[in-house]
Amino acid sequence: MRTALRTPSGLRSRVLAGALATALLASALSAAATLGAATAVAEPNTLLSQGALTAASSSESGGLGPRFAVDGDRTTRWASAPTDDEWIRVDLGRSYALDHIALDWEAAYGAAFTLQVSSDGDSWTTVVTESAGTGGTEVYDVTVTGRYVQLVGTARGTGYGYSLLELQVFGDGEPGSPEDPPPFPDDEVTHHEFQANCTFSHFLPDDSIVYPGQPGRSHLHTFIGNRSTDAFTTPASLLANPESTCTVPQDQSAYWFPTLTEGGVPVEPNIPMTVYYKSGIDDYADVVPFPEGLQFVAGDMMATVDEFRTAPGAVEGWECGDISKSWDIPASCPEGTQLNIRYQAPSCWDGMHLTPEESAHMGHGSHMAYPVAGQCPLSHPVAVPMLEFKIAWPVSGDMSDVALVSGSDQSWHYDFVNAWDPEVLRRLVEHCINGGLQCDPRGYDLYKPHRGTVLDENYELVPEPTAREGARS
Repeated sequence: MRTALRTPSGLRSRVLAGALATALLASALSAAATLGAATAVAEPNTLLSQGALTAASSSESGGLGPRFAVDGDRTTRWASAPTDDEWIRVDLGRSYALDHIALDWEAAYGAAFTLQVSSDGDSWTTVVTESAGTGGTEVYDVTVTGRYVQLVGTARGTGYGYSLLELQVFGDGEPGSPEDPPPFPDDEVTHHEFQANCTFSHFLPDDSIVYPGQPGRSHLHTFIGNRSTDAFTTPASLLANPESTCTVPQDQSAYWFPTLTEGGVPVEPNIPMTVYYKSGIDDYADVVPFPEGLQFVAGDMMATVDEFRTAPGAVEGWECGDISKSWDIPASCPEGTQLNIRYQAPSCWDGMHLTPEESAHMGHGSHMAYPVAGQCPLSHPVAVPMLEFKIAWPVSGDMSDVALVSGSDQSWHYDFVNAWDPEVLRRLVEHCINGGLQCDPRGYDLYKPHRGTVLDENYELVPEPTAREGARS
């Protein structure tokens, strides 16, 4: 049954009031929970979609992405490209018995569309076919069980795209608990990160991810972090050989990248390199630690200038002095400066595969993906820390003989094998990334000292109760 309301009274008020009430409930679904398939049964008429993962065929801009249709905020919206055949999809995290779906349109509404439900994201059942949509708030009663809900447009009601203030899915679900108030309401969140500072370790023509067990097969790499890294490296070998150049001794991970040469001679970085661990998604509180043993490569060794410039991981390109956003190594850098590059890694994990080889063997494609419009795509629902390498080399002046051994200036890439102590990584992610802080390697925010730290001056874990009490003092 369809109910269409054009005024703020009646059912429109009831639906929106319900949305505001349920906005006070914890609505964020655990990324790991999206892998479950059990059917939940509890109270009917529970708002299930708020804060859920979403996807769409298109978005007019990053600020009009699909997640804004399930955020409980009517000042935000999803807006598609201005074509008829567009869709928006919601992943409820598990299957529920659904009872109604409410659409709260902005001025650009759908004149004809279907509402479809699926348990697996592949096979869809059409539960509503609308051929005379009028916009405003439209509520449809349904009797179906499913995890995924999508609206598929076939005709727009205006010359613009489709624009939804809210897409709300209701059904039999377990209502969440009220969210705790922010522990530090006066703390403005400007960052959500911590640093790993690691110095140069060694050069080797090895790559245990791309050419495992084949020493000398790769171009020359510069290694920071775990000193044992070579062609035979595995997560287990890193943990068995914990000596590292990183400030935090519990970070036994391996980090490496193509060597930079000057006049054909490898250049050794002579200052600590910074590897930022950040949130790559807007909802930084949803970031979870890397799974043990995760491995990946960031960047594309075969990238063209345009592909490098527009890559999701490109931050500022090559930098030196006042030069930034250079997609080639500058021809000249002011004397005494350093050549820098910053590049961000994909931060959405498929939740299943730990290595590129394992993922490719299973025919899955890459096990890592970049966020889209501020959130992880449905195919890679687990948000993990976004690594941002900031690498500096002591080269300046005439740069005509400075080059990467991997090929063109756009061939920049890097590799990572996670070998963190799981408890230390968890604490740093929760305190710094989820907590909205700008942390040093110990998990201390210089600008918010009242928030406490994760590691003491000796890099020992501060007991959690003490950390919390210290943070609130």
